[in-house]
Amino acid sequence: MSISSNQTPEQIARDQIDKRLIAAGWQVQDKASLNPNASLGVAVREYQTDIGPADYVLFVDGHAVGVVEAKPDSWGERLTTVEEQSSGYAAAKLKWVKNNEPLPFVYEATAIVTRFTDGRDPAPRSREVFTFHQPETLKAWENAPQSLRAGLQKLPDLNTDGLRVCQTTAITKLENSLQMGKARALVQMATGSGKTFTAITEIYRLLKHAGARRILFLVDTKNLGEQAEGEFMAYLPNDDNRKFTELYNVQRLTSSSMAGDTQVVISTIQRMYATLKGEPLDEAAEEDHPEEQKWRRKEPLPVVYNPKLAPETFDVVVIDECHRSIYNLWRQVIEYFDAFLIGLTATPDARTYGFFQQNVVSEYTHENAVADKVNVGNEVFLIETEMSKGGGSVKAQQVVEKRERQTRARRWETQDDELNYKASQLDRSVVAPDQIRTVITTYRDAWPTIFPGRKEVPKTLIFAKTDSHADDIIQMVRTEFGEGNEFCRKITGGAKNPKSTLAAFRNEYYPRIAVTVDMIATGTDVKALECLIFMRDVKSKNYFEQMKGRGTRVVTADALQKVTPSAQAKTHYVIVDAVGVTKSVKTASQPLDTKPSIPFKDLAMGLLMGDRSADTVSSLASRLSRLDTKLDAADKDKIAAEAGQPLSNLVRDLFDAIDPDKVEADAKAAGHPEPDDAAMNEAQEARIKQVSTLFTGTLINIIDTIRRDYDQTIDHESKDTLLNADFAGDVTENAEAMTLEFEEYLKDNRDQIAALTIYFNTPARRAEVSFAMVKELLEKLTADRPRLAPLTVWRAYAHLEGYKGDNPAGNLTALVALVRRVTGLDSTLIRHSDRVRKNFQNWILKHHAGAGEKFSEEQMDWLRMIRDHLATSFIIERDDLDMAPFDGKGGMGQMYALFGEGMEPVMDEMNAALSA
Repeated sequence: MSISSNQTPEQIARDQIDKRLIAAGWQVQDKASLNPNASLGVAVREYQTDIGPADYVLFVDGHAVGVVEAKPDSWGERLTTVEEQSSGYAAAKLKWVKNNEPLPFVYEATAIVTRFTDGRDPAPRSREVFTFHQPETLKAWENAPQSLRAGLQKLPDLNTDGLRVCQTTAITKLENSLQMGKARALVQMATGSGKTFTAITEIYRLLKHAGARRILFLVDTKNLGEQAEGEFMAYLPNDDNRKFTELYNVQRLTSSSMAGDTQVVISTIQRMYATLKGEPLDEAAEEDHPEEQKWRRKEPLPVVYNPKLAPETFDVVVIDECHRSIYNLWRQVIEYFDAFLIGLTATPDARTYGFFQQNVVSEYTHENAVADKVNVGNEVFLIETEMSKGGGSVKAQQVVEKRERQTRARRWETQDDELNYKASQLDRSVVAPDQIRTVITTYRDAWPTIFPGRKEVPKTLIFAKTDSHADDIIQMVRTEFGEGNEFCRKITGGAKNPKSTLAAFRNEYYPRIAVTVDMIATGTDVKALECLIFMRDVKSKNYFEQMKGRGTRVVTADALQKVTPSAQAKTHYVIVDAVGVTKSVKTASQPLDTKPSIPFKDLAMGLLMGDRSADTVSSLASRLSRLDTKLDAADKDKIAAEAGQPLSNLVRDLFDAIDPDKVEADAKAAGHPEPDDAAMNEAQEARIKQVSTLFTGTLINIIDTIRRDYDQTIDHESKDTLLNADFAGDVTENAEAMTLEFEEYLKDNRDQIAALTIYFNTPARRAEVSFAMVKELLEKLTADRPRLAPLTVWRAYAHLEGYKGDNPAGNLTALVALVRRVTGLDSTLIRHSDRVRKNFQNWILKHHAGAGEKFSEEQMDWLRMIRDHLATSFIIERDDLDMAPFDGKGGMGQMYALFGEGMEPVMDEMNAALSA
């Protein structure tokens, strides 16, 4: 439909609105040719009402369901002012139609902007939508008993069985947000606190109780999608004995085909974009972690209407790991859908808050999680060597080893010139085995000090720079620890059977040490991990936090001891920093990078994933052209075998795609005798799109492997020197600050909290401090100062005092020991359980030392039970005797039978003596 020069702005807008209605499946009719039964959905122009003609009245199955008020583009910024007019038409009497109720579906539209109001909602509120809904959608909505927003108001109370407090809070506040009609909500929950479980619980409630039809769970890597699918399959609702996937159909997209009866769709955002565009997607595009890619689009990805994947396809979109910058690149993909947007992240940044319109429904930080024992904290152990700080050199005329990075083929040749290399070149173009050896042997010698009392190396994960670097580390670990293959394994995408190795690392004794590049940096749990060794630097703050998250997971003592038998409990994890990763400057997010320093692989993947800029094609063609002149016959054959043509032809096709003469010829052939800029851009984009199909993830990886400086120099001569191996220098300062804050908190609350009042003011009465009193103190402390979790404070005191013993079993017993330390009852750190046992021993010796009657062996069994009770509950009372473990031995009656009238005096005496 061409635009006439004498058309009014409103007529121009209506022509575009007609096109969009037709694209959405509506048959557009003039009122003179009215036939509301001509199609499932009919849009009639200028339909008469009792208050005048409506611009469009929408008919579905022959009866009226809605209206459209059309306005010229100049009304875009004030389209909401038209709502009264459009709602008036919806409520008006239609000619030839008996409509007693207002029509439920109301649109206001220009050629560019469309707003929609669902009159069935409890408080109808207009919202911007990508385009008009399809007739099938309005039919389904009209036949539904209520709208989604009405269903949200009827959600039943949450059954909190099996939910953590933080999960209950997140779900409750999220549902409050949904009930208020807020389109976007951010759920911030610390790594390991159960974000995905929380999201699945909410999805289950929305499907079962609110009438949601289909929900999208959006991820950014294939790995995260697979993990999410596994969690949906394992999820068991607390109100049904069937698993989620037995109740609802869940599909993880591996192609553009989506089953019609699917209620939950799991997809990467890359695949969702490709599906919207109707294009195939190479699976390699789903493997890469967007956070580390240097390629960034200058403009948002262009998204156009796809009737097979309409904007109303999903009622809710849950965006996993939404802190990443992908929504900045792919924002249009997310905003295409007419859906509630729910973000999940542990590490939001300023842009995350902005995208979700500052609607943060849950703020559960790492400090909160540590206080609640949902996470554990960390300590940093630094390993600094001469070469890791300053690099090294290879002398001229020295015979050196050269190694091909991928095949590991070796040869020896004379070094013509002196090679001075920086620390950043280590394990890339230069490998210095002694530098790797120095780091590994330092850890080998230090781990017994880092983890006192252990008999085996704790489960340790090493982050390497590349697959080649990982192989070097593995060989060095096995050699220097004197262990076999099973002791240390690689877990990377390039490894054989990475998932089975990961499962063994998680559940079995071996391997003790795993080496990875990035496969388990995010989205994979190995709860028994207690040590992370960084042998690569990371510049992204959020990515670094995600990597650290691998160590912060909690694990039960039984599960930990299954793989690490000598461990008592996982109280914290240790970061061994061998590259300065804890000190290097981190960016909150990756900035837009349009400089020629973009790596080849990121540039090529950008073209594959939709970058249609001439700059990208030109840069890619130039680099491949230079590479083609350097390749030997074997490398050229390898590329040609995968590409189906020589690399030189690929280069030619890239240059042809942006050749102005060829672009102009295509534009003319498309019906533009004198092509303007728009026609030229359209023709060029079509040519670039065509050439992009020549690339695949496999081809890009092959070229990248060949292109890289795959001849590594092996520096066998240089010897590295250990400069420092100790806990991070600021650990002492942090420990001092934490202990001071803890002491001040106790003193400030000595008159407000009963337990503190006794310990500070009348310590002789400390035997009266009950379990409930200590619990009250713990709850107030963790609520007021989450970072002062007793086990964390214990480690601070332990560091300052050089304490080498075991940590307390839990926060309650740690808290009692710390209070005694602060109030001066103990001059050094001593576990409550150790003190109770020592006092018990002294009390028994004292009792048996005199000429009086000795305790019988049966009485001693009861006294030992009381001792163990006091080690965890602080005081013994009569009522306790009818509870475990005493009830299993006959309870109060049996103790009275053994001790007679001396029962209560013995209990009082033990309360006083063992709390001394």
